[in-house]
Amino acid sequence: MSSAVVVPESGAAATPPRPRKSAIKRRRARSGVVMAAPAVVLVLLVLGIPIMQAGYYSMTEWNGIVAHWIGPSTYLNEFHNPQFWRVLLNNFLLLFAVPIAVAIPLGIAFLLNERVAGWQIFRSIYFLPTAISWVVIGMVALRFFAGEGTLNKMLAGVGLGFIKTDMLSDEHQALVAVGITFIWSMVGTNTVIFLTGMATLDPSLAEAARVDGAGSWKTLRHISLPQLKRFIQFAAVLTLISAFTALFSLIFVMTGGGPGYGTTTLEFFVYQSAFARAAFGTGAMLGIILFVIMVFVGLAQLRLLRTED
Repeated sequence: MSSAVVVPESGAAATPPRPRKSAIKRRRARSGVVMAAPAVVLVLLVLGIPIMQAGYYSMTEWNGIVAHWIGPSTYLNEFHNPQFWRVLLNNFLLLFAVPIAVAIPLGIAFLLNERVAGWQIFRSIYFLPTAISWVVIGMVALRFFAGEGTLNKMLAGVGLGFIKTDMLSDEHQALVAVGITFIWSMVGTNTVIFLTGMATLDPSLAEAARVDGAGSWKTLRHISLPQLKRFIQFAAVLTLISAFTALFSLIFVMTGGGPGYGTTTLEFFVYQSAFARAAFGTGAMLGIILFVIMVFVGLAQLRLLRTED
């Protein structure tokens, strides 16, 4: 007996055909939509409805009980309000503190990463502002910048008492005091971000640079900083958002928005309009304006931190 051996024809598929990549991508996309749907619905319910309500009340004259419809002219009237533009100017001026609030922690993190003498103690000291609430920071800053506060006592102690100043009583200097306090409050957070980033760096690159004769500055500039790009971007965006939305407690304790409107930010202006003057419609409108600004900041953040596939 002879057995026949069946040889598959040339070109015949020996294994089942694999699904196309496009089909796999579609299935993954559908799975992602299904898994994200509950969170999206929850966000829409918790945030979307209040935002829509605020959008409606922003075009009314609302005293907290009764709302009279006015229309989009409320925005046009506010855009002709000089106080509104002064408040936006204060926010813009505070943005000058953002690069400083990023650069100082970056330098501190670089020194701590080099394991200088006492680096563990210094790391705890620099992290301290992160563990303190904004209210406590504001109270400390209030005593520091006051006319009879710590700053003037320090100046008198080194023989510079003739330049005694009361920064919180001057319309322009008060904003500088708030900016300095804001920078100090962000040191701990940004230092931790940069230390985390430096822990992910490839040490062989820095060692190779030192072998080639590069000093600490060149190593930082040409080796460390390019690898820390994402962490620097993240710290800058976080600091920028904090400058717009996290200074209420600080300003409330330090200056109350004064002198005049010298330290009033858009966030604090919402509180003044809605609760100090009972103009809840105006407060809602200012809240919508702040929301729109933060949407643009968020979109810029996504574009900045976007990674290529």
